[in-house]
Amino acid sequence: MRNPLWQPAACVLLLLAGPASAQSPPGATLVLAGRLLDPRTGSVRSPAAVLVQDGKLKEVGPPEKVKASAPAGASVIDLGSATLLPGLIDSHTHLLIDVTVPTESESSRRFNGDFVPGLLLAIAGMSPSTRVLLGAQLAREDLQAGFTTVRNLGHSGIDGDTALRDAINAGRVPGPRLLASGRKLTSVGGYFQSLNPALAPAIIQQEFLEVRSPEGARVAVQEDAFIGADWIKVAVEDDLTPAEMAAIVDEAHHQHLKVAVHVFPPSSIQMAIDAGADSIEHGNGVTDAQLKQMRTKGMFFDFTPTWYDGFASKVHEASIVMSPALRSSLAASDAQRRQKATALVSRVLKSGVKFTAGSDMCWFYPGKTRGQATATMFSSLRAAGMPALDILRAVTSNAAELLGWQDKVGAVEPGRFADLVAVAGDPVADITELERVRFVMKDGQVVKNDLPSR
Repeated sequence: MRNPLWQPAACVLLLLAGPASAQSPPGATLVLAGRLLDPRTGSVRSPAAVLVQDGKLKEVGPPEKVKASAPAGASVIDLGSATLLPGLIDSHTHLLIDVTVPTESESSRRFNGDFVPGLLLAIAGMSPSTRVLLGAQLAREDLQAGFTTVRNLGHSGIDGDTALRDAINAGRVPGPRLLASGRKLTSVGGYFQSLNPALAPAIIQQEFLEVRSPEGARVAVQEDAFIGADWIKVAVEDDLTPAEMAAIVDEAHHQHLKVAVHVFPPSSIQMAIDAGADSIEHGNGVTDAQLKQMRTKGMFFDFTPTWYDGFASKVHEASIVMSPALRSSLAASDAQRRQKATALVSRVLKSGVKFTAGSDMCWFYPGKTRGQATATMFSSLRAAGMPALDILRAVTSNAAELLGWQDKVGAVEPGRFADLVAVAGDPVADITELERVRFVMKDGQVVKNDLPSR
């Protein structure tokens, strides 16, 4: 017979032991580098030193001055001629889904595109626990690539991203600082198409909160707030009413939560602007007049550039055998995307609106980790005409302001979290250096160091 005292006793022992992977707070570390780049100003300090103590940035300056301030026994990390930067921030990701490209014959027999079948497999083919474990793997891979902070915007099950965030914060699994949004808010039938009517409600409930009225919109926000969401994510495609959109934003702000809106057409973008949303995601159809309104209101435009520069062809090429017809179709689609992306980037930069960049990465890219796939957004933005410094700002200081964490992340300054990355070369001269991050520190702990030891 099982000892009735065993289970409580075991729980007490586990609580006393704490998380197996948790570490005590780090002491003092002196980080030396040939260059320290400030993305906000473009200025470079060379050489540079950063003193890290108890997970925070204590002092930044010339090596001799910072060395004199370092406590006795501080460890030293010499990165040689590398360029040191703030930890990178992905403002739009999906860490609990890893969609595989369907075969050409499978895709041609469906009416809901390439993405939705993969999403359905994640919902119906994986338990919530399995999805969170997948998310833990992808979060670790993002961190290894230099993304020390991410904003996860849906496709995470009912509470998968909040559970993953809490596990990362507790030190149980490695990963970036994660802001979670819970389930996406959407109109009835606004996202999935061609589902079996007998199964549709249960499937949709796992991924979305459906909005049926202004009052229902408030309830949906409250449900995400109840599970501890940091942001509210809304998908709008000319299907929500202005009253529902306004109720979502009003209730979210009442709950001290910001609102990110997945939106494409101008009419829906206008609805989000009028309601006072905090960020426009994608926003491909935004007009110059709307950009002016966003600038006046202090709203952010969040570029999602991964698809700007031939990603469709690249991920299909890496995943499936393609017919000449599909290859030609993808090439034509990629060319159109490049043209539209270049025009969009130019207009947003000229408008003076606040902007950030998020990968929107949710795809399995054979041969790449999730972090490596995420980092392809940098070359995509550059190909669309965005200057390297603006790209760096989009994923550091600008992103920190969007998140409301401008005093915590996004710059190498005393008092902020000790989140640092380093690359071997100059990312202003070659933005693809960000695809080859060689050193990563989060909270003062070294996550990765592939630079030659000195």
